[in-house]
Formats: sequence, C-alpha cells, structure tokens
Amino acid sequence: MLGVVVTETLYLTHPDLSEGRLAKLRAAVVNARALAGVGRQIGVGDHVKLGRGEEATGGREKASILSDTVEALIGAIHLSGGGIEQSAQVVHMLFDPLMEQASALGAGLDWKTSLQELSAELGLGVPEYVIEDDGPDHMKTFTAQVRVGDALYGDGAGRSKKEAEQSAAETAYGELAPAVDGTLPVTPVVAPGD
Repeated sequence: MLGVVVTETLYLTHPDLSEGRLAKLRAAVVNARALAGVGRQIGVGDHVKLGRGEEATGGREKASILSDTVEALIGAIHLSGGGIEQSAQVVHMLFDPLMEQASALGAGLDWKTSLQELSAELGLGVPEYVIEDDGPDHMKTFTAQVRVGDALYGDGAGRSKKEAEQSAAETAYGELAPAVDGTLPVTPVVAPGD
C-alpha cells in the first residue's frame, strides 16, 4: 500500500521525470531508515509489545522494528475496513513531507550528497565528518560534526554512523543553502579556534 501511494504521488507530482529518477525518489522515501524515522515521529515504539531480550537491547528504537511496525500499521488500516482511501490518507499524512524533502534534495537524494554538491557550488571544498560514539555496543549513540574547510557547519546524532552523518549534513546544508541565492553570507556555526 505504501509503495503504491508514494509511487503514484511522485508520478503525478513530477510527470516530467524519467522512470529512473522517479524510482530513486521512491527509494528515498520507502526505505527502512525513512520508515523508522516516521515510526519515531509518531511514537510507535512506545506501543510495540517486545520480548525481554529486545526490550533489554533497546528494541523500541531499532530501525528494523520501527519500520516494520509502520508498514504493519498502514496494512492494518487497509485491511480493517479503511480500504485504499483511508490508508492512502494516512500515507499522505505521514509521508508527504518526506516526498517533498526527497524532491528538494536534488540528484543526491540524501543530505551528505546534497551538501557535497552545494559545497562544491560555493567553492568551499569537500565536507569532512568527525564521528564519535558513546554507550555500550547494544545501545551506541553516534555524534558527527561536519567541517567544510576549517569551519564547523553542523553537527548531528543518531543510532548509527550514517544516521549521525546525515543529521550533521542536514544541519550544515541548512546553514549553507541560503548562500546560493545570496540571502545570507556563508558563516560557519563555529569558527576555527572556538
């Protein structure tokens, strides 16, 4: 159900895009990471019944459990009498922001690639990420800082290195993007030596 609604929406919104480009947009929205993000946003982890082992290892925050639960929730709405219309409304409510974000990100379809393209456009060099981790192996939290040149433009956190880097890149992109249209100067979040 999710895939059908997202595919149809992207096709109707972007009829001029090639099939390959539409497939990439769809993949940016319908994937475990995006589904888990939606699951966290609506708090499904608080309502999932878990065994002791999963509970002890932080299962309520595991991307695989959250993404499967979101898919199951959409399917349950469809099968419990809500039909296509109601389940499509839920998909739109939860996933329209992700579809808009995927469309806005450009060719990269992720924040790291988009930041790299923007950084190159501004002549600032290649972004570099510094990653740190904290916590026991089964509950690690990662933090990332992204530097462009000698300046820190963003930081982020996540349950994986990739998630932390994407979060940092999103922050940095938000700082740098206004510089493209000349509305803001390119100012780092933290200048060298701070």
